[in-house]
Amino acid sequence: MLKDNEILIKPVIKRNGITFSVFGCIGVVCGVSLFLLGSEFFAPGIICFALGIIALVLGFSKLAEPEVSLKLSDEGFTYFHRRGQVSVSWDNVQRMDQPRVTQGIDTVSLPYIGVKIKHMSPVLETISLRLAAGLLTEQRPLLMTASTQDEDLSVLENQMSAEFTPFIEDNDRFKGVLAMFGHRSKLLGNHLGYHLYISTDALDRPVDEFIALMNKSKQAAVVVA
Repeated sequence: MLKDNEILIKPVIKRNGITFSVFGCIGVVCGVSLFLLGSEFFAPGIICFALGIIALVLGFSKLAEPEVSLKLSDEGFTYFHRRGQVSVSWDNVQRMDQPRVTQGIDTVSLPYIGVKIKHMSPVLETISLRLAAGLLTEQRPLLMTASTQDEDLSVLENQMSAEFTPFIEDNDRFKGVLAMFGHRSKLLGNHLGYHLYISTDALDRPVDEFIALMNKSKQAAVVVA
């Protein structure tokens, strides 16, 4: 049940999942039917079958995404992922914006919402293990981006090596996947400026509008408090 002052974000990537799946099934069936009609229909059958498989994969991947990707409330925000979820309180958020990096003489915006966290321990206490493990894999492109921003790669390599050690903060000690995620978040915070990254695919509106919405929710929470 939706409470007062709660805002649910339904990801744009979720749209048309059923449509892709239906057309995919039709394409596969048409492809198989053309195969059975004879060798002269083999080429169009291959095309229909291949397009059907692609549409099915896209459709199922869209349907696998959660109905709601983000929930904003007076307490903070919760990020929902197909692997799990994590909640962050507003009083633990220092800044939110779209990360930008320098490539040559150009400044490039990354397809994420970056969240700069004050303390990682509360985040590690709420994030699911499956989500932490999944994000470690999904963040590999961010690691590559971070490596291009630092001329001294030895610093980055040393920080990456630390991922296999326990993560300690404010007398809280984390091991395993949570420790790796904590170290990774710190590493990205040092090199890209933000600890948590939410893909723009999880949004339902332009990035600037969503950042403004998050900041508005954060400010409203401060007023309520």
